[in-house]
Amino acid sequence: MLLTILGVGLASQWLAWRLRLPAIVVLIASGFVLGPLTGVIDLGPDRAALAEWIGLGVAIILFEGGMDLRLGELRRVGHGVGRLTVLGPPLAWLFGALAAHYLGGLSWPVALVLGAILVVTGPTVILPLIRQARLNKRSAALLKWEGIVNDPIGVLLAVLTFQFFTSTGGGWADTAASLGRALLAAAALGGAGGWATGWAFRRGAVPEHLKPPLLTVLVLAVYWASNLFQHEAGLLSVTVMGLVIGNMRLVERDSLRHFKENLTVVLLSVLFIVIPAQLELEQFALLDVHAIAFVAAVLLLVRPLAIALATMGAPVRREDKQLLGWIAPRGIVAAATASIFGPALLDAGYTDAERLLPLVFVIIVVTVLAHGLTIGPLTRRLGLAAEDSDGVLIVGASRWTLALAEALKRLGVQVLIADGAYARLGAFRMAEIPTYYGEVLSEHAEDELETHHLGHLLCATSNDFYNALVCRALGPSFGRHRAFQLATHQESDRSERRMTLQQRGYLAFHAEADFETLEGRLDGGWTVQTKRLGERNSIKDLEARLGERGRDWVLLGGVAPDGDFSLHAVEQPVAPGPGWSVVVFAPAKAAAGPLS
Repeated sequence: MLLTILGVGLASQWLAWRLRLPAIVVLIASGFVLGPLTGVIDLGPDRAALAEWIGLGVAIILFEGGMDLRLGELRRVGHGVGRLTVLGPPLAWLFGALAAHYLGGLSWPVALVLGAILVVTGPTVILPLIRQARLNKRSAALLKWEGIVNDPIGVLLAVLTFQFFTSTGGGWADTAASLGRALLAAAALGGAGGWATGWAFRRGAVPEHLKPPLLTVLVLAVYWASNLFQHEAGLLSVTVMGLVIGNMRLVERDSLRHFKENLTVVLLSVLFIVIPAQLELEQFALLDVHAIAFVAAVLLLVRPLAIALATMGAPVRREDKQLLGWIAPRGIVAAATASIFGPALLDAGYTDAERLLPLVFVIIVVTVLAHGLTIGPLTRRLGLAAEDSDGVLIVGASRWTLALAEALKRLGVQVLIADGAYARLGAFRMAEIPTYYGEVLSEHAEDELETHHLGHLLCATSNDFYNALVCRALGPSFGRHRAFQLATHQESDRSERRMTLQQRGYLAFHAEADFETLEGRLDGGWTVQTKRLGERNSIKDLEARLGERGRDWVLLGGVAPDGDFSLHAVEQPVAPGPGWSVVVFAPAKAAAGPLS
């Protein structure tokens, strides 16, 4: 059965990618088919053990989300994040509970627990939407911080609410004591434990090959120990642990994060199959017009009102407030929490709690579809995202990259030039080409450099090894297939001594188009020009007139008839056809002609 779950889960992720649908929707549909509809997956009667396994998976997912939180982002959005994570959860909890009681028809205890569960959004659904919409960093940081930080807060609110209505002790006093123990566990086990782990890694106390698996075990241990100290405090502890380790500037941070990302993909594939498989068809028969009214209220009233009040007077742009007021898809944490507290409330004597889990799944599907399908048009309308991502980040300011940038600008391709020498950027500023002054591998660039509108990376400095370093570091964010560097110097290009493809970017333009060659040909009268191709003026006609490609002229790239820009590379050649506008580097006299 485990192999079936893994296979169907990963196949669902691939299918969602092919169909350009939110993966969570396809996964939930697969879980319904394998569970309630066909009975292929039978999880057995031991739901307590299953809940423990689900909790472990969610712990790793939230830890990985915590590692993605950069404290440097708070310089831009600190006040906004504070409002969203301090005022936002109680407001969303209150309004959600009111809607659940008065519109959903739930009793107050169940309504309050459901309102707490729906506080969460989560990295598993927010981060893919941010990438999909190509949001600017300020808006993306607000959504990301709110989604990751509020997940454990929502779970903790649900736990405290559940304890208040089911405990036989001192009511408010017990609830306050539980909250204190949860915060203490998060600080001691999550915060101090995370710092101690990072310190041990930095001191070399753990060999490199053991760091990712050991960290996974430590995360699970912190989750387990926190839950022993205070019920359901583990998720808050592992989120704090991820935040601490992610901001310790560890050399191995990226490798640890990539390991966790890969593990998270597998866990999501399993959890979103397993959790809906627990449902029974009879539960959905309980959803009526009250459920429809409640779901509509969550979308159209609860979220906008909570955001409006939480950000009132805060230094948050109006456009960001509008975006936050609409975008709040629920994910794995809401599903997992509902799968735990729904049966627990039912066992405690609250009969209407059987509606809790199907209600949460309906809200997950509705919010993911509604927000996933609208975030792109909405962000572009608000001016928070790029229309496309075909621009080019060029690392290295030189006379040749200036000529290339001016040619791309004529074709309508967005260009950003980055260089650590302020004086070299003067000519670009005079030409009104956007620039970034600073080291692209710095923490400042990671927090401030806007690349959401850029889909290509071209490293064009005179240092081959620096070019390779930048391609390796930034390649994953652009896509390895869109990370390019100039050809290496011929002296270092001997086959047995050259850098492997795994250690560098794709070689742009031509195998002999290194920095010195391009600059030398520029001195010799070559220019970067744009040419419009047609049926009679094809690329073959251009080759016939200019001569041998690479020796007599160089193809740099082109814009297809649909507007997509592509850089030409040795390992990824471009094949321009009629309607293309190509960029060539050739002698000025030879390039002049009917194709100009």
